[in-house]
Amino acid sequence: MAHIIVVGNEKGGSGKSTTSMHVAIALARMGHRVGALDLDVRQRSFGRYLENRAAYLRREGADLPSPTLGELPRGGGDDPLSAALTALAADHDFVVIDCPGSHTRLSQMAHAVADTLVTPMNDSFIDFDLLARMSPEGEVLGPSIYAEMVWNARQLRGQAGAGPIDWIVLRNRLGTTEMHNKRKVGAALERLSRRIGFRVAAGFAERVIFRELFPRGLTLLDLRDIGTQSLSMSNIAARQELRDVLIELRLPGVTVRL
Repeated sequence: MAHIIVVGNEKGGSGKSTTSMHVAIALARMGHRVGALDLDVRQRSFGRYLENRAAYLRREGADLPSPTLGELPRGGGDDPLSAALTALAADHDFVVIDCPGSHTRLSQMAHAVADTLVTPMNDSFIDFDLLARMSPEGEVLGPSIYAEMVWNARQLRGQAGAGPIDWIVLRNRLGTTEMHNKRKVGAALERLSRRIGFRVAAGFAERVIFRELFPRGLTLLDLRDIGTQSLSMSNIAARQELRDVLIELRLPGVTVRL
């Protein structure tokens, strides 16, 4: 069965769809069979990203490695996620699931089936509140509702004998300025990681390239294949960020070659 990678939190604008797309395309380019599901039935950023890619490849007559986009069954049913996963998991090595930036039943179900859970967050104490409540003095008062949901998902997996969830928090939009705040957020995350059980990794900086490529469904890994001969320093740095993210995910059977 496929290894399930869930990209989720309950806050919008943290880079979930960008992370989902680049992880999925990177795995596909390394020769893995990758399925994809978008559980945000309203925004569908991940799904539209992949649909844009399919349209671009048809229009240009190009052939680039791509995930298989699955669909939730029409009419829903009692467990639409299981039906969608069953259709993908047997024929793929990995399934990447992008969750909405809010609490939904589908998102809750996805967290319970995750082998790897990736939680992108903007590198600030505003987003830190996603994981834990803090006092004005910087003391952790307790886990957030989202962290409690992950805990419950871990309990359900344990009861089902499905193995642990490997939870990674990605620090997106890491700035080169405001170093004092950056250090404080990092120290708080490290303390919290030991308390509620996640790993911390550097994610993606704020880069224009991620927004520019969306209409064509491309990623920075595709640039040379579409005739972009030279990469800017920013693009090279973004490739290194993606390489580092994939190494930090420690996915089974994956040797990172980008």
